[in-house]
Amino acid sequence: MHQSDQSLSSAARAGLTLGALGVVFGDIGTSPLYALRECLNALPAGDRAAGINGALSLVLWALVLVVCVKYLLFVMRADNRGEGGIFALLALTHSDRDKAARTGLFTLLVLFGAALLYGDGVITPAISVLGAVEGLKAIEPAYEHYIPLISCVILAGLFYFQYKGTQKIGHVFGPAMLVWFLTIGAVGLWHIVDNPGILAAVNPMHGINLLATHPANAAIILGAVVLAVTGAEALYADMGHFGRKYISLAWYGIAFPGLLLNYFGQGAYALDHPAEIDNLFFALVPDGMPRLALIGLSIVAAIIASQALISGTYSLTRQAIQLGYFPRLLIRYTNALQAGQIYLPLVNIALALGSIYVVLQFGSSEHLASAYGIAVTGTMLVTTLAYFRVTQLRWQWAWWKIVPIVAVFLIIETAFVGANLHKFADGGWLPIFIGLGLLAIMHTWKSGKTEIFRRIYANEITEDELRNIACSEHIVRVRGTGVFMAGNPTGTPLVLLHHVKANKVLHETVVLLSITTEDVPMVDDAERFTVSEIGQGVWRAIGRYGYMESPDVSTLMEYIRDAGVPMKLNEATYYFNREMIITGGDSQMFEWQKHFYAFLSRNARQVRDYYRLPPMQIIEVGMPIQL
Repeated sequence: MHQSDQSLSSAARAGLTLGALGVVFGDIGTSPLYALRECLNALPAGDRAAGINGALSLVLWALVLVVCVKYLLFVMRADNRGEGGIFALLALTHSDRDKAARTGLFTLLVLFGAALLYGDGVITPAISVLGAVEGLKAIEPAYEHYIPLISCVILAGLFYFQYKGTQKIGHVFGPAMLVWFLTIGAVGLWHIVDNPGILAAVNPMHGINLLATHPANAAIILGAVVLAVTGAEALYADMGHFGRKYISLAWYGIAFPGLLLNYFGQGAYALDHPAEIDNLFFALVPDGMPRLALIGLSIVAAIIASQALISGTYSLTRQAIQLGYFPRLLIRYTNALQAGQIYLPLVNIALALGSIYVVLQFGSSEHLASAYGIAVTGTMLVTTLAYFRVTQLRWQWAWWKIVPIVAVFLIIETAFVGANLHKFADGGWLPIFIGLGLLAIMHTWKSGKTEIFRRIYANEITEDELRNIACSEHIVRVRGTGVFMAGNPTGTPLVLLHHVKANKVLHETVVLLSITTEDVPMVDDAERFTVSEIGQGVWRAIGRYGYMESPDVSTLMEYIRDAGVPMKLNEATYYFNREMIITGGDSQMFEWQKHFYAFLSRNARQVRDYYRLPPMQIIEVGMPIQL
C-alpha cells in the first residue's frame, strides 16, 4: 500500500506515477493495435468520412465516460482501506461477519463478475500478443502463416518465467510503457497534422448520428468500440498499489493523450488510405526499420499488458481463497520484500493452456475480437451495481444523489453488453463458459465449507466445560504444547475432543487457535492477534488476516509466545481435522454440488501447508462428514 503524499519525495511520486503507467495501463494501452481497426471493419457501406468520424467519436467518448468519469471520478472513491477491486466492493457491502458468510443473490452476482475476469485473463494475453505479432504482415505478407506459432512461443515463454516473479523485470514496465505511449502518440500526431479535419470527431454528435442512421449495425459497431476500454477495470483493481492520485496523473498526463493522438492519427490515415485498414496501426509508420521497431515495441507492450493481467489473476485468486470462496491452492512468494508478488502454479498453467488454445483456435486478433468484450462489459456492469449497493449500505447516500449517475453508467454498459451478445456464437461463449465454471467452483466451495462449519460446531463445548475436562482426574497432562486449530473463534474444536477421548491425555499448554479473514485488504500488526486465558493451562488465540494476505501461523505463534503463553515452539504439536466427505446426507446442497465439493476437498491444498507450518510437528485426525 502506498504511503501518504506528505511522506513521499518528488522522485517517489514520479516513481508511483511511472509504475502505474506500466502496470495499470498495459491492457488499455495496447488496444490501439486492434480496436479502431475492428470499429472501421464494422462500418456499413456509405459515406466513409462520416463513418470514420462517428467511430472515432464513439471511441473518444467511451474512454471519457467509462475511464475518466465512472472509474476515476466515482468508483475509485469506493476504496477499502486504500484497496480497490471487485472483492473490495463485496467486502464493503458486508456490514458484519454473518452477512459475509451468506451467499445471496447479490454475492453470486459479484462472484460471477469476478469469475468473468478469469476469462479476460485467458483472452487478453492472446489478443494482445497476436495483435502485436501481426505487425509482421505489414513487412512481409508471407509471415501471416507463422503468426499463431510465434504468438504461442511468446506466450509459452511468458508463462514459463512466471515462477521467477516480476521483481527483475518489473522496474522496466513503467519506462517501457512511457516509451510506448510517447511513440504511439507521436506517430498519431504526425498524421493528424496531415489531416487536421479529423479533429471534428471530438463532437459526440458524429457518434450518435452513426448509430442513429445505421441501427442495424449499431450492435456490431458498439461491440467493436468496447475494445477501446478493455482494461479499465485495472484502474480500480490496482488502486492499492499506486493510489488514485498517481493513477489519475498517469492517465491524464501520459496514457490518455497518447491513446487519443494515436486513435485520431489512425482515423486521419484511414481517410487518406481506405484500402489499408487491415494493418492500420502499423501503417502509421513507413515500411522498413521504423515499422520493424514499432512491431518490436508493440510486442514488449503486449507482454507487459499480459503480465499485469496474469499477476492480477493471481491476486484475485488469493483474495477468493482468503474470503472462503475458492479451494486452497499453492501460493509461492517471489519477492521476500513484496507480499503482493506471488505465483500460483495451477492458475498459471490454466491461463497458459487457455491463452495458447485461443491463439490456435482463432488464429488472428480479428477473429479473437469476436470472443472479446462480453467478459469485460459483464464485469463493468457488475461493478456498477456493486458500487450502487455500497453507496446505499455503507455511505447511505440519498437516492436522488446517486440514481441519476448510476443510471447513466447502466445505460452505457447495458448497451455494451447487449452489443456484445451477438459475439456469443463466434467465440463469446468462451469467457462465459470460463466464468460459469469458476462461479460453480466458488459457490460450491463456499456452500460446502458453510455446511461443514455448521455441522462441526452445532453442539459446542463451552469454555467452562473445557476447563472441567482439562482438570479432570481421568486426564493426564503431559509436557509440551498442543495447538488445536479451531474454525470457530468461540467454540472447542472437535479434534481436541477426539484427541482427549482417544488418548486420555492433554498437553500442559493448550492453545485453541483460530484464523479469521477480515473484510479489509490488510490487518494492522496491532490488530493481528488476540490472546486470552481460559484456565487450567488452556489459552485461546485468534489470528486475523486481510483478504489480500496469506496466513503464516509459524510467525503468528512467535507473537503469541511473546504475548505470554508459556510454550516452546519447537516442542509444539499442531492438530488439524482432516475432512472426509461422504455424500447422501440431508444437506441443502444439490447432489452434484456434494460430489463436486468432495472432489474439490480432496484436491485442495492441505491446511497444514497453506498455514505454512513445520511438517514434522503436525498431526491430522480424520473426520468423516456426510453432506
